[in-house]
Amino acid sequence: MERELALEIVRVTELAALAAAPWMGRGDKHHADEAATNAMRGMLDSVSVKGTVVIGEGEMDEAPMLYIGEEVGSLQGPEVDVAVDPLEGTELVARGLNNALAVIAVAPKGNLLHAPDMYMEKLAVGPSLAGKLSLFDPIRTTVEKAALALNKQVSDLTVMILDRERHQSLIASLREVGVRIKFLSDGDVAGAIAPAFAETGIDLYVGSGGAPEGVLAAAALKCLGGEIQGRLMPENEEQSQRCISMGLTDPRKLLRMEDMIGTGDVIFAATGVTPGEFLGGVRMLEGQRAETHSIVMRAQTRTIRYIKSLHYLPNKPILGDLKH
Repeated sequence: MERELALEIVRVTELAALAAAPWMGRGDKHHADEAATNAMRGMLDSVSVKGTVVIGEGEMDEAPMLYIGEEVGSLQGPEVDVAVDPLEGTELVARGLNNALAVIAVAPKGNLLHAPDMYMEKLAVGPSLAGKLSLFDPIRTTVEKAALALNKQVSDLTVMILDRERHQSLIASLREVGVRIKFLSDGDVAGAIAPAFAETGIDLYVGSGGAPEGVLAAAALKCLGGEIQGRLMPENEEQSQRCISMGLTDPRKLLRMEDMIGTGDVIFAATGVTPGEFLGGVRMLEGQRAETHSIVMRAQTRTIRYIKSLHYLPNKPILGDLKH
């Protein structure tokens, strides 16, 4: 993939974040998500790729745009898989909470897993623990191995997990072991990426979340030198058959990085909508301007760019169209 593509796709997440930001704290996650989706879809038309959405807003009959299988981009340029979450953390924006992101990942065609919309058990780590832990291990063993590898006491580890009823048993086990727990109300992608940033203080991300979000996190972690392992959690025979129809003959097999994002290049970009662990949120400024904070990275070069941008909103025609 051309390296210029990295800067093209960050413009896509910037516009999605700008579109969602006015809905912050208004208690309306549906309109926030709709605004981000419309803006992202409109901006993708300017990107020089022939893209196919493999992770998006749902199947064709569920989503009017950014649906799975939709062709996006200028349709001139390299053929790529596109994974998107125009607003990762819709509830976070609605409630004015931290860690909402606009997210996109792009890889050469055929590399990104078409992950079904179901839960995935996850274990995500940063570079210091990549290749050293296993999702097959009990959580006590995982924590003890992590502490040894990081030369820390178990009590000095911080584990992040979504605050969900389904995690009560796992949380009890973590407390029994004695680690610190940082709860996440929403924002599965941001949570899984957090261990790869030293400034977050997060050592591990565990628990279950959306499978599509697991693939997006895998794209980011490959660029960052981290790792995620996953295992799909079909809840019934229908979901199991859906996995099989998508090429996953063993729905419960351990999914490693190469299973989720292939072995080639991948580009990941995210823009903060609300402030988070590693990105600032959109700031509305005087003079019809706004400030965004983004990250864009590429696996092939392991280059990580933080981009702070000032936008003059009247010159964003797509945003103007969204008001009508």
